[in-house]
Amino acid sequence: MKNILVTGAKGQLGSSIQELVKGLGLYQFVFTDSETLDITNEKDISNFFKETNFDYCINCAAYTAVDRAEIETELCYKSNAEAVQILAKTCAKHSCILIHISTDFIFDGKKNEPYIETDQPNPLNVYGLSKLKGENYVKEYLDSYFIVRTSWVYSEYGNNFVKTILKLGEQMERLNVISDQYGSPTYAKDLAEFIIALVHKDSKDFGIYHFSNRGNISWYDFAKAIIELSNINTTILPIASKDYKAKALRPKNSVINTDKAQNFLEKPVKNWKQSLAKCIEKL
Repeated sequence: MKNILVTGAKGQLGSSIQELVKGLGLYQFVFTDSETLDITNEKDISNFFKETNFDYCINCAAYTAVDRAEIETELCYKSNAEAVQILAKTCAKHSCILIHISTDFIFDGKKNEPYIETDQPNPLNVYGLSKLKGENYVKEYLDSYFIVRTSWVYSEYGNNFVKTILKLGEQMERLNVISDQYGSPTYAKDLAEFIIALVHKDSKDFGIYHFSNRGNISWYDFAKAIIELSNINTTILPIASKDYKAKALRPKNSVINTDKAQNFLEKPVKNWKQSLAKCIEKL
């Protein structure tokens, strides 16, 4: 039976993985969060790996506050780069396969088509730079790894765009939402299923994979769909990025091409609206 370490277990993806594998009994999972395992502490990580012979480490832990990262730069890099370096070195030492979660924000958004795995990264903000540095550490220390880039993640758990729109929609008659940034929403449950498939198929096709739900949309249209599916009586109004005054720059187009992931799964990835409806049913 495979031993699998999951970091960031209280986040959206970590929680979704826990829910997905509950009662399956296929593998031995160890779920950790910042209270039970400090992944920025090399000694703690080393001791943890000595106690259990892990076959896989799924790193869901990350600093994801994109705007705050412009101010809390050191903290962002500590979680998204330095901690990943420690994990990668430790996984290499213990022959453990690392599945590391990354982001669409490593791209600058200047491409007019969906980004493929081999496109050149060029982050626009501190968060994206820190995640790219984390990716580079994984590639530096390991041959047996999966980097899974994803985008616009939402779920029943934690804080995310879907839950924010639902909350604000109940409180306000009008909501201004950015209409000139395009991406691919990702339901964390679908992402969890892809990650577990990497383990279950015992894949040796290591490298970078892009995963999101199918289709692309603006934040504005995404918000409209959320409100429509929830039957909330509020009006969604479009606003340009330049008028929003966010601290961090964001790519105008961060749509990712998921053909490689779909070929691996041997089936189409679910459409974003289909998965959004499932999530809202659970909220």
